[in-house]
Parts: sequence; structure tokens; C-alpha cells
Amino acid sequence: MRKQLYLVALGSNQRHPHFGSPRDVLEVTMELLDETLGDVVARSPIIRSDPVGPSQRQYANAALVLESRLPPLGMLHCLQEMEAAFGRERRGQRWRSRPLDLDIVLWSGGIFSEPDLIIPHPLFRERDFVLGPAAAIAPDWRDPLSGLSIKHLHARLTRNRAMPR
Repeated sequence: MRKQLYLVALGSNQRHPHFGSPRDVLEVTMELLDETLGDVVARSPIIRSDPVGPSQRQYANAALVLESRLPPLGMLHCLQEMEAAFGRERRGQRWRSRPLDLDIVLWSGGIFSEPDLIIPHPLFRERDFVLGPAAAIAPDWRDPLSGLSIKHLHARLTRNRAMPR
């Protein structure tokens, strides 16, 4: 299989007993992804963001572009294995604190839809903590559904939040 690009969003809001703070967890994760699943060709700065849902802890968030020979479901499986290795449990409440969250946001193949994986990520257009880091490293990557670039989607999202209602 030929190499493909993935835009992956990373998040953490829980200390890890071996790797430390959420920021440190993301640093280690980016290194591991580069060594195991392909080549990290771009990585964003790590930002802090407020939690979504019931979690009370702030998140460390980042994005990276990963070049890999893995197909989308293979990539998903490997990312979920990495999350589990860092202590993530997938049962129970959604959006709770977690040591590591990895999401495939976009894929160079365009649209992918299976019961376990939908690309583009269904909620990425609404999340500044995804679009901000993504715009820093892949501003011209286009959403295959809207045709808009990440830079444009991020500008739209932040402009809409800044406007009074």
C-alpha cells in the first residue's frame, strides 16, 4: 500500500505515572507515533484548552501530520492500542478525564465511512482545540465535505465565537 497522510488530533488531561503531565504525555506520544506508525511530517505546538463534557481538568492538545502505509482502519486500531497502553479505558462515560486521546481528523484519501470510523471526524469543525493546532501545521488541507481549508474553518469558528449574539 502506498503512503498516505493522516491529520491526527492529540489530547490529554490526566497525569501519567511514568510520563508525567498531560503536556509530557503528548510529547512522548508524538515521538512514539514517529517511531512506530510512520513518519511525523509536521507537529503543532501544544496548547491548553477547556474540557468538553463533564471532565473538570484542562486539556493539553496538539495535532500532527503522519505519513504511513497503514489503511484507515489499521491506523485507528493502532491509535486505540496506544491509548490503551497509556491507560485509557473506553467503557463508561464519554468525555471523561483520560491520559491520552488520539483521533483521526482527516486523511489524504478523502472520505472514509465504516461503523467504527468516520473521516473526516464528524465534530472537528466545531472544535477550536483541534482546528487551532491543525491550522498551525496544515492550514491548506481541505475538508473533503465542505471544500474549505483548515485555515478557513478555524477563522470561521473563531470569528463566530467572537461575534456578539
